Amino acid sequence: MQGEAEKFLDLLEKAQHITVLTGAGMSTESGIPDFRSAGGIWTEDTSRMEAMSRDYFERYPKLFWPKFKELFQLKMSDSFQPNAGHRFLAELEKRGKDVNVFTQNIDGLHIEAGSHHVYELHGSLQSATCPKCGMQYGRAQMLHEEVPKCCQCRSILKPDVVLFGDIVQHLDTLFQVLNSTDLLLVIGTSLEVAPVRFVPEEAHMIPGLKKMMINLDKTAYDQLFDLVIHRKIAEFINELNRFPI
Repeated sequence: MQGEAEKFLDLLEKAQHITVLTGAGMSTESGIPDFRSAGGIWTEDTSRMEAMSRDYFERYPKLFWPKFKELFQLKMSDSFQPNAGHRFLAELEKRGKDVNVFTQNIDGLHIEAGSHHVYELHGSLQSATCPKCGMQYGRAQMLHEEVPKCCQCRSILKPDVVLFGDIVQHLDTLFQVLNSTDLLLVIGTSLEVAPVRFVPEEAHMIPGLKKMMINLDKTAYDQLFDLVIHRKIAEFINELNRFPI
């Protein structure tokens, strides 16, 4: 633990411009399930993947919403709070580091923790938009009706998450930011899903860019990183005890 911690803190101290990529493992310690891990929701029932597609939403919007709310535990989302990992990244920013967080998560916990430069690659669970007039609504509106509709045109709202068949957001920004990054910090992602899985290889081609990963399990890209820590993020951060950045 001591060797990992010392190298982790040393690389952080030397970096000013930090790009962070986070996945489901970032939020599991906040009680949010990892849908893609062994035994996860997507592996248990492929019909759920079909129901969470843009095609299904466009064909059966009234059937879509009850499935969506059940799957993402929408009514329980207020009970999920940022953990030590989320707070650590926000603290880095407070201490003068330039930190850009690109997350595959839709829970909004990075923003709630206080990070200001957050790019939600798969959208957000906190809002929904009318596909007809473009009016956007907060989560309260999604909870108010079983099938939430636009107050203006009464069209059924689409949640602001990237459904299967949608395009991942902010990718151009991610690869652009990488070119001016001192340190890439990957947390809690298996790097199995395109296009995010291409990020380590892209970063490896940039001279001088250091790379660290914190993930519970091994990935196919571990060898590309300068430091790999197979731990839970919040557990690891809690053991650092007053990191001297």
